Amino acid sequence: MHQTHLPPHMIAIAIAQPGGPEVLTPVEQPLPVPGPEEVLIRVAAAGINAPDLAQRRGVYNPPPGASPLPGLEVSGEIVGSGEKVVALCNGGGYAEFVAVPRGQVLPMPVGWSFAAAATLPETFFTVQQTLVLRAGLEPGQHVLIHGAAGGIGGTAIQICRLFGAIPIAVVSSPAKADYVRTLGATDIIDHSTEDFVARARDLTGGRGVDRVLDMVGGDYLPRNIEASARGGHIIQIASLDGKTSEISAGALVMKWLTLSGSTLRPQNSATKAAIAQSLRDSVWPALADGRIRPPRMRATPLTDAPRAHAAMERRDNFGKLVLVTAFGAAHPDNSIENL
Repeated sequence: MHQTHLPPHMIAIAIAQPGGPEVLTPVEQPLPVPGPEEVLIRVAAAGINAPDLAQRRGVYNPPPGASPLPGLEVSGEIVGSGEKVVALCNGGGYAEFVAVPRGQVLPMPVGWSFAAAATLPETFFTVQQTLVLRAGLEPGQHVLIHGAAGGIGGTAIQICRLFGAIPIAVVSSPAKADYVRTLGATDIIDHSTEDFVARARDLTGGRGVDRVLDMVGGDYLPRNIEASARGGHIIQIASLDGKTSEISAGALVMKWLTLSGSTLRPQNSATKAAIAQSLRDSVWPALADGRIRPPRMRATPLTDAPRAHAAMERRDNFGKLVLVTAFGAAHPDNSIENL
């Protein structure tokens, strides 16, 4: 048994009140007490995701029973065994310790640093459930990926390549286009200078795309319908545009389309455990052998969370941002930079 001396308190990042990045406040709290089906993880690094920003703004509240602290993905060590892991949290990841249901924990990939591994759970669980398990991703399918240079988009590119599908990456700048090429995207649309509907149809010989992964919503939804092939599936994982979408029911009918929406955090532990098992079987080996590579990542200390949120909200941000605890910073492969 790995012996661990636990401190009586931990540093965590709380949301003082709904608002901008400045409301993220370091606090001292007692360690969480894991339930009978949970493990306690000493956090090395915590990934930052769009739902964290929404929670900070007061528009994405935690589900009943979840920690009020932000943070949905971590890397670290299980207290008591020392096993190096990554985990999908139900909240509470922006802290030095977090309690997580055992089924949402996966082994840290061989050869990955704590900081790089912390970028995995939220995006990989999301893409695996929506694109692979729900939308039935198959070899040879064309997949239109909006926000391709972000955390979800970059993961979707690599999942497509792993499953033999063809990602079409939609980005907003040449720098982001260069980045998605490093992830394996060869078909790239810069929507700041190109019509993504026309380009998507051109790239598929006029047929349209088989799958669409979108987090924008608004007027993107009718355009996604236009870009889709007969029998296509449009996956809506967020609506960052915030506006109502006007679509043609007739177009859905005539094209035999499926439109599905999903949020991950409110789903139950059994569902999340099933996604974890699917990832362990089909994706985790590719993390160890190099078929899936770490995203572009910038890491900064846990207490620098306000600056990290501000950096994520800039339009030129891409890749992933990670908060590193003092425990994580003690490991030499976790480089920290000022944002």
